[in-house]
Amino acid sequence: MSVAKKQYKRITVKSLVEMKANGEKISMLTAYDYTMAKILDGAGVDVLLVGDSASNVMAGHETTLPITLDQMIYHASSVVRAIERCLVVVDLPFGSYQSDPKEALRSAIRIMKESGGHSIKLEGGREIKESIKRILNAGIPVMGHLGLTPQSIYKFGTYSVRAKEEEEAEKLMEDALLLERLGCFALVLEKVPADLAKKVAESISIPVIGIGAGNGVDGQVLVTHDMLGMTHEFNPRFLRRYLDLYTEMTSAFERYVADVKSKDFPSEDEQY
Repeated sequence: MSVAKKQYKRITVKSLVEMKANGEKISMLTAYDYTMAKILDGAGVDVLLVGDSASNVMAGHETTLPITLDQMIYHASSVVRAIERCLVVVDLPFGSYQSDPKEALRSAIRIMKESGGHSIKLEGGREIKESIKRILNAGIPVMGHLGLTPQSIYKFGTYSVRAKEEEEAEKLMEDALLLERLGCFALVLEKVPADLAKKVAESISIPVIGIGAGNGVDGQVLVTHDMLGMTHEFNPRFLRRYLDLYTEMTSAFERYVADVKSKDFPSEDEQY
């Protein structure tokens, strides 16, 4: 017997746990600005991630490492002003939580107070346990992130699939169980084998959201600019492009340039 899908006026961390329990998949996309966030929210996306991927997508950096806490707060504030339904998760940027639990708490508090975001996300497992505990003790919801953790790119040296070997797979499972036990409300798994991701999702009660982690998890996340085809050099196996905006936008800009050069724009109807 099919169960009627619950309509949520506002998505909360509790909503996501309910969605997992009811077998409803969770949709999550990135957002960095007001205009895009308003469109995503209106389209019914469940979770908006103000990702440190803004470092790549919005600023053109090679990695996520350069983005600062102030910049993350700026992007998150822009997103929060646009939304009516979505849950907003904000990445803690590199250097703002790894070494000192007190610094981690200060960083998380700044994001919550200054941006209005609903929760934060951190990369890592047992090595950042104390930071997670301190943030959770302050009443701030935490989403975990395991597998490929882009803030550790220079440690790994590659963006290839993680946890293919038994030892790393066992650590990932242990970390996932730890994050649940600490009180994280959800977990992102990035670029791990589908079978392992499915096993993790079945082993914990909190939602597991995958990116390059197969279909056995509780939800999916993509970078919005990638799935819209605004970026065209990036072609990972897990990416499905729903539009080819790079081509369409380039064509529109070229037509605009041509119309300006030929004096076709503005026409008499487009002036005062």
